[in-house]
Amino acid sequence: MEAPAAPHSPADLELTVTSPDQMRELGRRLAKLLRAGDLVMLSGELGAGKTTLTRGLGEGLGVRGAVTSPTFVIARVHPPLGDGAPLVHVDAYRLGGGLDEMEDLDLDVSLPESVIVVEWGEGKVEELTDERLQVRIHRAVGDTTDEVRHVTVTGLGERWNAVDLSVLSA
Repeated sequence: MEAPAAPHSPADLELTVTSPDQMRELGRRLAKLLRAGDLVMLSGELGAGKTTLTRGLGEGLGVRGAVTSPTFVIARVHPPLGDGAPLVHVDAYRLGGGLDEMEDLDLDVSLPESVIVVEWGEGKVEELTDERLQVRIHRAVGDTTDEVRHVTVTGLGERWNAVDLSVLSA
C-alpha cells in the first residue's frame, strides 16, 4: 500500500490498495486503532471491498465467527474471543434514510461497548456520534477486473484528532 507524500490533514489519509489481501491487511491494521465506542462508516461501490476490509477488522479485533456481508440480516454481532470489544457489522443499504429505521437495531445502545462498522451508512447513522472514522473506497467501475482501490480514511471528532492514521500505510 502506498501513501502520498502529504495527506490532506492529520486526520485524513489516502492509500492505494492493489489486492483483496492488501484490503484485508488494511482492516487488520485499522483494528489496532479501534476501541469500544468507535463507529466506522464504510462507503464505496458494490464490490469495492467494504466486506473484505471488515473481514480484516474482525481478524484484527479477534472476534468469533466468519465476517460475511450482513446484507440480508442487516446486522451481525461478532463477540470477542478474548477481552476485546465485540464487532457489530451493519449493512444499511436496504434501509431508508435517517436514524429512525436504524433505531430498531439499537446501535446507540451497542455503541459504548462495541466497535460498530456500518456499510452504506452515509446519511443514516451520523446522528449516533460526532466522532467517527469514515472510510471511502473508490474503484474503477464498469467491465473491469482491476483490483486497484483508492481508500480515503478520515477521522472526525475529538477522538480521532490525536490518532496517527499514517500507521495504516506502514
